[in-house]
Amino acid sequence: MNKEKTLLIIAFLLLLAYVSPMFLLGENSHIRVHDNLDSNITWYKVLHRSGELFGSSHAVLPQIINGLPRNTFGTEFSGIQWLYGLFPTMLAYSLSQTITRVFALIGMYLLLKKHFIKSEDAYAIRVLVSLAFALTPFWPSGMLSTLGQPLALWAFLTIRNREGTWKEWLTLLLLPFYASFVLGFFFFLTAMGMLWLRDAVKKRVWNIPFLSSIAAMTAVFLLIEYRLVDSLLFPEAPTSRNEFLSSTLSFGHSVRLAFKNYTLGHTHVMTLHTFVILPLSFIVLWIVARNQKEKLEKTFLQLFIFNLLLSMWYAFWFYKGWEPLKEKYQLFNTFNFARFHFLRPLIIYLMFAVGSYVLWKRGQAWKKFVWVCLVLQLLVLFIANPELYYRYNHEPSVKEFYAVHQFDEISRYIGKSKSSYRVASIGIHPSIAQYNGFYTLDTYNNFYPLTYKHEFRKIIAKELDKNKKLESYYDHWGNRCYVFVSELGKKYDYRKDSTKKIRHLQLNISQFKKMGGRYIFSAVPIENAERDGLHFLKAFNDKQSAWKVYVYEAK
Repeated sequence: MNKEKTLLIIAFLLLLAYVSPMFLLGENSHIRVHDNLDSNITWYKVLHRSGELFGSSHAVLPQIINGLPRNTFGTEFSGIQWLYGLFPTMLAYSLSQTITRVFALIGMYLLLKKHFIKSEDAYAIRVLVSLAFALTPFWPSGMLSTLGQPLALWAFLTIRNREGTWKEWLTLLLLPFYASFVLGFFFFLTAMGMLWLRDAVKKRVWNIPFLSSIAAMTAVFLLIEYRLVDSLLFPEAPTSRNEFLSSTLSFGHSVRLAFKNYTLGHTHVMTLHTFVILPLSFIVLWIVARNQKEKLEKTFLQLFIFNLLLSMWYAFWFYKGWEPLKEKYQLFNTFNFARFHFLRPLIIYLMFAVGSYVLWKRGQAWKKFVWVCLVLQLLVLFIANPELYYRYNHEPSVKEFYAVHQFDEISRYIGKSKSSYRVASIGIHPSIAQYNGFYTLDTYNNFYPLTYKHEFRKIIAKELDKNKKLESYYDHWGNRCYVFVSELGKKYDYRKDSTKKIRHLQLNISQFKKMGGRYIFSAVPIENAERDGLHFLKAFNDKQSAWKVYVYEAK
C-alpha cells in the first residue's frame, strides 16, 4: 500500500507537470486549433459577452449571422461555460484541462481497483494505466464526456453490485454539469442500459437500484441540456443539419475507414494507442487464444471484440446503404449516432489494463515487459503534449491566433461601432473576428437556420461552381458557413508568410451588401478585387499575430 500511495503521488505530480506549460505560458501556449480555437473557445466568449447566457429559447445573438439562435450554443448549466465567464481565456482553458485530467485519473483508478485489477501486487498497472488515460489528448470542449466515463462506470458497477453508497449516487448526479450528453454520455448511458437489459434477460434480475441510477443520470442530463433536446425534438424551423448527407461511402471505403479508426483513432477521441497498446493487445490475444479462458481472459476478449465493433460501427455509419433510412427519418441525420465510438478511450485503456494484468500473472519476465509497456505509453503521451506537438507543427500560439492587438488596430482604422456593419473573412477563421467583437456574416457552428445557409450561399455560388469538393462540403454539411474560394480550397489559415494570392475571385458582392456586409478580412491579397466589387483599404501586420490581414470594403 505504501508503494501504491507513493506511485499515486508521483502520478499526480506527473499530471501537474503535463499541464504546467499552459499555466506558465498563458496566451503564448500552443493548443489545438481544430474544433477549439476556431470555434468553441470563441463561442464561450461570444455567449458570455452577449448577455444571453440565460436567454430564452427564442433569443438570438446579433453578433453572428445577423441573429444566431441562442440554442445553437450550449447550456448555461455547463461548468466550462462558467469557467470562461469567470476567468481569462487561457486560465479558463488551463483550469478545465486540469479538472478533466485529475478526475480522469481518479475515475480510472477507482474503476480498476474496485472492479478489474484488485490484486495488491499489480498496483503499477492500476496507477500507470490511470495516469496514461488521464493524459490522452481528448477534445477540450468535451470536458468529462469521455474522460469522465471511468468514474461513471465505477459508480454504476458498484451500484449494480448492490454496494452503492451516497458517493456513487452523488458522482452520477454531478458529472452531467461538467460533461456533454451528445459528446459521450448518450452513448455511455445507452451501453449501461444494454448492460442492465442483459442482466434482466440472462440473470432474470431486475436490479432496480442499477436501473434507477441510469434513469437518474439520464434525467439530469436532459434537464441540463434542455436547449439541445428542444432543438432536436421540437425544431421551429429547418436547420443546416437538415441538409446533412453523411452516408456516401462505398463498402470498400467503409472497411478502410474502420481499419483507420481501429489503428489510429479519431481526432475527437484520440487515444494514441497505436504504438504500444495495439501491439500488446495482439500479444495478449494470441496468449488467450491458446489457453483455457478464465474470467480475466474472457473480460479481455470481450473488451477486444467491443473495441473492434465500435470502429466498424463508426465507419459503416457513413456507408451509403444507410441513406434511404436517413432520408426517411431526419433524426438519423441531425444526430450523429456514429459517436458510439466515443466509448473507445474507456474500452481501449480498460483493455490495456486487463491485458497487462493477463501478462503480469505469467511470471517475472512478463512483469518486466508490462513495466516497459506502461512506461513507453506514458512517454508517447508526454511527447504528444499539446505544447510540444503544436509548437513542433508550427501552429500559432493562442495570442498569435486571436491577434487581439492587430484586430483592435483594424477596428480603430474603420472607426465605426462594430454593430453598425458586418464583416466576413477569407483564408482565416471567422472565429477570430468574432472573438475580437466584430459582427460576422460567416461562422462555424453546430447548426443554424437553413434559410440563412441558402442566403449566404448566394454570395459564394460562383466559387462553389468552380470547385465540386467545396460545393459538396458546403451543400451536404455546411456547419462551416465560410466565404469559400476555389483557389484557396479547404484551407482556412493562410499565415503571414504565405505567398498565396487570389487572382479570379467571383463573389456576389450585391448579396453580401444586401445581408449587411461591408468589409472583407482576407489573409491573402485579392488581385482582382476592384473588378469583383471590392476596394482595398489597408493591409495590417503585427509581430504578435500569425496573420497579415488585407481589409477590403464592398463598393
